[in-house]
Amino acid sequence: MLKELANTILGASVIARQKMEEELKVLEGKGKIKKSDAKDLMKSFEKKGKAENKRIKKQMKSMMKEIINELGLATKKDLMKLEEELKKTK
Repeated sequence: MLKELANTILGASVIARQKMEEELKVLEGKGKIKKSDAKDLMKSFEKKGKAENKRIKKQMKSMMKEIINELGLATKKDLMKLEEELKKTK
């Protein structure tokens, strides 16, 4: 489910980027925006996108940890600790 959601979000962002680039080229062609301004605008969008991606990943990680704790699932750290304890008893 998370993989499908991530793929959907990625696909939507690729389509949005393509549409923005197309619209900026149209505006360039009509002389309503300079090429350098269009490039600066795209860089600004990319910077904001990267920051948002980082924020979303952090939020998703936090949510996953919360779900794992609520379900009482063993984490990799828990399993490693158990493995060490088992080695000590042998």
